[in-house]
Parts: sequence; structure tokens; C-alpha cells
Amino acid sequence: WLVVSGGLVTLLVAAIAKKNKELCRDYQVTVNGNQGKHFIESKDILQLLYVSAHGKIKGQLLSGVDMHRMEDLLKKNVWIQDAQLYFDNRDILHVTVTEREPVARIFTTGNKSFYIDNNLKRLPLSDKVSADVPVFTDYPEKISTSKDSALMMDVKNIATFILSNSFWMSQVAQIDMDDDYKFDMIPVVGNHTVELGDGKNIAEKFGRLMVFYKEVLSKTGFDK
Repeated sequence: WLVVSGGLVTLLVAAIAKKNKELCRDYQVTVNGNQGKHFIESKDILQLLYVSAHGKIKGQLLSGVDMHRMEDLLKKNVWIQDAQLYFDNRDILHVTVTEREPVARIFTTGNKSFYIDNNLKRLPLSDKVSADVPVFTDYPEKISTSKDSALMMDVKNIATFILSNSFWMSQVAQIDMDDDYKFDMIPVVGNHTVELGDGKNIAEKFGRLMVFYKEVLSKTGFDK
């Protein structure tokens, strides 16, 4: 047993010594989410990694690559929801990033605009990519924290339902908010406004609206 233990320790020390001398041969970056329309690109991720690694990654000693620090730095980016890094058996660094996915775009009464995701995280606009998501207007510029959280949840619920239905994605031009924090739907087709009220029971409300469209407006015309 002493001989076996000594041999294992020797092998372990040799493996560590060998690992400490090995260099990063290459890297591979994968961005998941947003169906290929990425708000953060591979080159942006590499730039963050270069900052963390204080230079190029390829050619660095594996022992000198602090992957935990790299992950933490990547996760600080507003568009990155998660980041995973690992070396394979060929000494290639794999970087897998999961991007946040917008569910709604909001315009405030103060002429500001931003996206939100499923976690109600506010996301900035991009000059490179725009998300095809429901639009909400007249969001109050000044609002209490508790009311803001409740209203944001209503926005998310309405937007998520619309995103799940191809008809409503085509028919809903925008959702306006009034001074009482209620929602009005402005349609693409038809000269009417639909008062949705709050963000509760959205599926049922749109279900009744669909019945009205099929049984009434389909016969009278959408401008009646």
C-alpha cells in the first residue's frame, strides 16, 4: 500500500507539473439565445476575456487562466445571463454564453426606451439588432419601487402571452398605459381601442376578444 500510494502521489505531482507547463492552444465562443439575433457578439465576449486575462488567451499557461474571474466578468455584462468556461482535453478553452432575451420594449413618458426580459431586467437598446417584441408606451417616468415591480410584472405577463400567439403578434400594434396604470391595446387592423385593464387574466381577455373578432367584427367589418 505504501508503494501504491507513493506511486499515485508521484503520478499526481507529475500531472500537475505537466499541466502547469501546458499552454492554451485555442478558444471557442458560443452564444446561445435570441434565435441567432445576438445583442452581444463573439468579438465583444473575447474583448471582455482579454481584459480579464490581461492580454491574449491563446498561448497563455493553463495554470495562469483564471476561469472564475472570467465568468464573473462576463456575468457583469447586462446582456449576459450566464457564462460557462472549461478546457477540453486538447487544451482548448470553451466559452458558452447564454444571452438575455427581451420580451417587451418600453417607451416612457420621459422619452426613454429600453427592453425587459423574463426576469424584469432592464436591457439597453442596440444599434446593431432590434428585437421583434410587443411595444408598450407611456410607461410612467416617476413611480414607486413597489408599483414599478407590479407594473413591470403586468407588462411581462401581457408581452409573454402576445409573443406566444402569432395572430396577436401581427394584430397588436402597441399597448398604451394610462394614468391609472391600466392597459389599452391599439390594433394593427381596425379603428378601435381595446381596454385591457390590468395585466391579470390576459389569456381570458384576449380569448373573449378573439370571439368578438370572429363573431362580430368579421361580419360588420373591423372599422365598424
